[in-house]
Amino acid sequence: MDDIGLLRFGVLGPLEVRKGDRVLPIGSAKQRAVLAVLVLRANHVVPAGELIDVVWGGHPPKTAGNAVSVYVAQLRKALGGYLVWRPPGYLLPVDPDQVDLRRFQRLLADAHAARAAGDWEQAVAGLQRALALWRGPALADV
Repeated sequence: MDDIGLLRFGVLGPLEVRKGDRVLPIGSAKQRAVLAVLVLRANHVVPAGELIDVVWGGHPPKTAGNAVSVYVAQLRKALGGYLVWRPPGYLLPVDPDQVDLRRFQRLLADAHAARAAGDWEQAVAGLQRALALWRGPALADV
């Protein structure tokens, strides 16, 4: 398994996974939807049924469970094995700072704390760092 510290997950724009400076290819629209849910729910088990609901809505095919298993297997390979099975679903264990949305939320909270303390310079700098994480409409390609 690769060092997970090298992976970065972007949802504040098109869905993106970076390993160092390289963007990892993520397959089909359905596979991207599965990854988006796992990233947004990072460090929490996402039941397989929830993934099926996200990908197919209220009309999943009979093969939906198998398809989700295939998508997860492909994602696991692309991500270096980081997706794990934890009954009743899948878990993406990552440091919150590896997900741009979580970094944005932390930077925003820090900026608000700096403002509350009267440190306007630090507050503005924090907000600028947070805004710099945005790359367009969130999950634009999912």
